[in-house]
Amino acid sequence: MLNDMPKRLLRSSESTEVDVREDEEQTTKFQEIIDLLVAAGYFRARIKGLSNFDKVVGGMTWCIESCNFDVDVDLLFQENLTIGQKISLTEKIVVMLPKMNCPYRIEPHQIQGLDCIHIFPVIQWLVKRSMEMRQEMADFVRAFALNQFHKKHTFSEDSEIGATANDNIIKNLRLVKKAYEPRRLFKQKEDFVKDESNRFIGTVLEYEAPFEAVKNTTITESKSSDSKNESNNEKNEKNTTEHITAALSVIEENSMRLNVYTLGNIVGIQAQEIAKVAEKYATMTTSKIEDGDATDSSRALIALQKQKTTLQSRVRKLTKERDNLSDKLTEIVEKVKEYRTRREIIERSFKKICEIGINDNDSTFKRLEELLSVHEGLKEQEHNFREQCKSDLNLLRGMLQEIENGAPMEEEDRVKEYEEQKEIITRVRLQLAKKNRIIASLTRQLDDVPGRSELTQYQRRFMELYNQVSAKHKETKQYYTLYNTLDDTKLYISKELSLLNSIQDNYNEAMASTSGKEQFLKQFETIVAGVKRNKAMVEKRCTDEKGRRDTLSRQLVTLVEQQRKYVTAVRQLTIECRKNEALLAQLRGP
Repeated sequence: MLNDMPKRLLRSSESTEVDVREDEEQTTKFQEIIDLLVAAGYFRARIKGLSNFDKVVGGMTWCIESCNFDVDVDLLFQENLTIGQKISLTEKIVVMLPKMNCPYRIEPHQIQGLDCIHIFPVIQWLVKRSMEMRQEMADFVRAFALNQFHKKHTFSEDSEIGATANDNIIKNLRLVKKAYEPRRLFKQKEDFVKDESNRFIGTVLEYEAPFEAVKNTTITESKSSDSKNESNNEKNEKNTTEHITAALSVIEENSMRLNVYTLGNIVGIQAQEIAKVAEKYATMTTSKIEDGDATDSSRALIALQKQKTTLQSRVRKLTKERDNLSDKLTEIVEKVKEYRTRREIIERSFKKICEIGINDNDSTFKRLEELLSVHEGLKEQEHNFREQCKSDLNLLRGMLQEIENGAPMEEEDRVKEYEEQKEIITRVRLQLAKKNRIIASLTRQLDDVPGRSELTQYQRRFMELYNQVSAKHKETKQYYTLYNTLDDTKLYISKELSLLNSIQDNYNEAMASTSGKEQFLKQFETIVAGVKRNKAMVEKRCTDEKGRRDTLSRQLVTLVEQQRKYVTAVRQLTIECRKNEALLAQLRGP
């Protein structure tokens, strides 16, 4: 019974064999993929003993590894992988392609099913990327080697180029030093500073050095003195620096005043010269007219008149400029007077404060300043609050006036209108709820109907599951056949062993007498005849299986031929349909 059950299962399962669809386009694309991988350097694709899946997936992993891209997953490819490991490897490859900015998309079931039409552009892009990466690495290695060579070895041409480069660098450094060298911006009065330390501070300030640098230099010099005189030295140095800076600023203002005055004088002198030239030209024209030559005198007169007009316009412009400059000068003088008066007022107030004895560090003085600032802020807030209150009062008065003057509506009419509007809103809400329920039911019905993309996805998943089930079924079928063959060999070996044991046990007794010997030989002949019958039955069964195999192979060949004819017919039909559509378009054309 145990031997018969797996045999029945195998007979029933033989009718559901896996049929992997192969056409000419897929085979040509697969051959192009293999040629492309071999041309790129993946010579493992030439091995005939490997499966097509191992060649394609191994080539893809090799290309990804050669692209020098950071990979977060394990893309280790090994031979003789299980189905689960193959699926996980294909999923990892599909996840890595978008990270590498691959323009083509592919699914794991397409790699597992060897959809070479969709796999070919991906492998083509990977091979191109790997070749570009190799070229970049070769260029980098070549440049690095040349750099290392030039570090240790030089030529005459390189030495000349290096000398010119060094000369250019030295010129640039000189230009930078000249651009950023210190420049004198101020000038002191003659015999203003006699002391050496004051002269040092004055020269530093003339070149617009920061005040902190002068202060630090003076402090470093004063450290050598005693601790008692440190504060006095600091005060004296501060006073001297302030005095010197004030002298420099006064010199700058005086120079500005001289420049303005000189500019006014220059404008006045030019105006006088222009007037003299105009009088001279007028006298020349009158003398020439009196002398007589009409043509020459008229030409000269026209030229002199033109010059006169130009000079008069120039005189007007210069007089306007002189007036503007004089106005600016008066404004500047007034501002200077104001600043001087303010300065005198501040100095007087400062002297008064010093006489009173209030220092900057006094807490009462600081407190008074804070209170004054708070007082000013409170005054400003009070003013703003009053303005706000006035504006609010005017607004409320206007609203009250509008309410008193306006005609009030009756409350009953308002209530009726409110109730009517409320009923209308409830009716509209009920209608909206009904429409929403209808829309929701229709959307559910539409969602229940699968689309074309979902159907194609389901078909792909079913094909993938069917291929997995067929592979598992084939594996279990092989296990069943192995089990049946081993069970049959065990049965025959056990029968042979029992027969040999019985012969050994009965041989001595049968050979003792002639009757026993004849009976023993008859039994032995019957056993041999049974073995021959079993052998004949097994041979007959083997011949039947071979005949069945031959018939199935013939059927397969016929089906393959039919499939090829079908593919060619479909291709011809599509070509004819396209031609028909083109002809119809030409007939329907403008």
